[in-house]
Amino acid sequence: MRRTAIASLLAATTALTLAFTMPSRAAEDAVVIPAPALDAAPASGIQTAVIAGGCFWGVQGVFQHTAGVVNAVSGYAGGTKATADYRTVSSGHTDHAEAVEIKYDPKKISYGKILQIYFSVVHDPTQLNRQGPDVGPQYRSAIFTTSDEQKKVAEAYIAQLNSAKVFNKPIVTKIGALEAFYPAEAYHQDYLTLHPNQPYIAYNDIPKVENLKKLFADNYIEKPTLVNASKATN
Repeated sequence: MRRTAIASLLAATTALTLAFTMPSRAAEDAVVIPAPALDAAPASGIQTAVIAGGCFWGVQGVFQHTAGVVNAVSGYAGGTKATADYRTVSSGHTDHAEAVEIKYDPKKISYGKILQIYFSVVHDPTQLNRQGPDVGPQYRSAIFTTSDEQKKVAEAYIAQLNSAKVFNKPIVTKIGALEAFYPAEAYHQDYLTLHPNQPYIAYNDIPKVENLKKLFADNYIEKPTLVNASKATN
């Protein structure tokens, strides 16, 4: 009993410490932005988009609540297989970014719409090698393209947003071809849904899902499309 009480006290102390050390505002505020003028051509079959925008918990969580997304997996992109693990990536000394692989049905959501949600509610694309409280190149803003068409759409959209001065500062999002995506450890998957009351999630990531519901009501689904559920049906 005594050990249990001590453990509970430590957990409460940690939560309070996190609450008081977090900034006075959420890490990223949503920004109303125009849809891309150039979008990918209609396609058939499930398509793949890979993006990075800070901690993958929140990025995955937003797209798990997005209609047309059939699976969203947290993982690593930009580096090698040998360094694709959380401890190594967290050192900031790999080429990896915490990324999310999004499998989507182009008949229900376009690549351009995914990018619009990404730039609007998922993260702040003007922050270089950080997002809110998370600092390091592993938290960079990046789009890993899987085709020349994706590259053209992403480049054109960034140019469009910069030209319109949608943000107070220039977008620093890097665009590069996807070489490989490595799924993160199992305990990182569905993290937002499984831990909604964890202080970091509650403060930084739940507001992103709420902003998705508010700004992209037509693209929002209440029940998240979870990785574990996807595995169970395969």
